[in-house]
Amino acid sequence: MKIIILRSNLKESLSAVEKAISESGNLPILKNVLLKTYNNKIKIAATNLDLAITKLASGKIIEEGGITVPFSTFYNLVNNSDSERIAIETDNNNLIFKTDNYSARIQGVGHEEFPIIPKIDNEDHFIELPTQVFKDGVSKVLSAVQVSEIRPEISGVLLDFRSNNLKLVATDAFRLAQKTIGEGQFKTNFSQEFKIIVPLKTISEVVKIFSENQPIKIHIDGSQILFKNEDTELISRLINGEYPDYEQIIPKSTENEITLDKFQLINAVKLASNFSGRTNDVKLKVDEGKKVMEVYSASQYVGENNYLIPVKAKGDGVPEIAFNWRYFLDGLRIVDGDNLFFGANGSNKPSVIKSPEDPSYFYILMPIKNG
Repeated sequence: MKIIILRSNLKESLSAVEKAISESGNLPILKNVLLKTYNNKIKIAATNLDLAITKLASGKIIEEGGITVPFSTFYNLVNNSDSERIAIETDNNNLIFKTDNYSARIQGVGHEEFPIIPKIDNEDHFIELPTQVFKDGVSKVLSAVQVSEIRPEISGVLLDFRSNNLKLVATDAFRLAQKTIGEGQFKTNFSQEFKIIVPLKTISEVVKIFSENQPIKIHIDGSQILFKNEDTELISRLINGEYPDYEQIIPKSTENEITLDKFQLINAVKLASNFSGRTNDVKLKVDEGKKVMEVYSASQYVGENNYLIPVKAKGDGVPEIAFNWRYFLDGLRIVDGDNLFFGANGSNKPSVIKSPEDPSYFYILMPIKNG
């Protein structure tokens, strides 16, 4: 192999595949990155056997070929190079790295030894949508994912495909976030509805590495999922198991409906967090007939504080409800717009947080039980 590639192209591609590099010493080649010429492009790939990422980079190909080299060493050379033009060639199982004023030889392994990147057997069926739409949807639910060895089924994001929408759902049993992508926002030729659980690491990488300039395609095949566009592919195992019946958690109605300024509530929770107790609790209430929400917290070691926010309220008033302030703040920050809808059903039932203008997203949070 003999190629010339721009440092910026090479660095971007290596950064994209980095999270698929394995740290395990059981199979040393999984610490390597694959470089191989492919269809007039340079294929750069990594896998840890659960996740594989492939990136196609542009460059000048003088001789075809391939090699694998330790990712860490190679990435450090590229990252610290002060030349934009990098020449790479192979000499048996060595990679020779050259710039105008620097050269290095890295011991590698033949590309034939690299694990086979899995393929989806049937790429005919797909969901295709703008990458920005998918990334925005995923970003709204990620904070509710909990990585759990005891309950692996909640360690990822549920993709619940219906004939007319795609729901993205995450829960950690204390909160639940759901974003619905409507049928006008994607196209598909799937005829069967399905539910799959995508690992947190996998879907987080999709958000990071896929360009928003191209649409993204999603393919599913048994226990695997493939995300791809013109120059990037990410294939991953899915999480086995049955996702919780999340629709049973969603309140069908709310006893108290409150609309208020989102940023005031965020500020109130931030201030109250300084006085929260060991359970990270902040409390709120709306007295019957009053048009203010009281947000407060107290600690016997620090002190107490109180914040009043004007609200528009329907219902009999909200008794004192305590929330974990970190979870509460996560939900508030994700809601779009300046105004916030807060639906409460008492101090021991889940509350709903959403935007009055956007019915496609909501965040449900369980209160901290009194006593």
